[in-house]
Amino acid sequence: MRKIRLFIASSLDGYIARASGEVDWLFTDQDYGYSEFFAQVDTLLMGNKTYQQVLGFGEYPYTGKQGFVFSKTRSGERDDNVEFVGGDVKEFINTLRQSSGGDIWLVGGAQIVHFFMKHGFVDELILSIHPIILGSGIALIVNDPSLETALELKNVKPYESGLLQVSYNLKR
Repeated sequence: MRKIRLFIASSLDGYIARASGEVDWLFTDQDYGYSEFFAQVDTLLMGNKTYQQVLGFGEYPYTGKQGFVFSKTRSGERDDNVEFVGGDVKEFINTLRQSSGGDIWLVGGAQIVHFFMKHGFVDELILSIHPIILGSGIALIVNDPSLETALELKNVKPYESGLLQVSYNLKR
């Protein structure tokens, strides 16, 4: 079965973006393991808000990877980069995990991360914690007691910039 890996960044206080959706505070001065991770995945999953934000960055950064965007309003559509998925998301994910291929990257955002966590679909969490406190924004994990999940530490990697990258397997 293919693994679903959540590779994401947050502020020290747990926000993945400002309330406006901006991620201008993210470090871009180094690779921070991104290239190695990106080479291990062949499929990307993200919510529609995240996809629209990615398109605003300029050239689509995930060329060569199969991409799926979860959207109730565009289900069944395709564009030059991705296929839009709606309907029975659980069935889609289960089918995708059983298909052949490499690891699957859950890119974000918060709503889709919540759904995947709630249903036990995330196998690995790689979190790059940036040394900044935003004070408010879009939380990585929403306040939901049903999300309680035990984690098994795989790796911790500090960077000179102050960024700390932690990797966990999610226990079932």
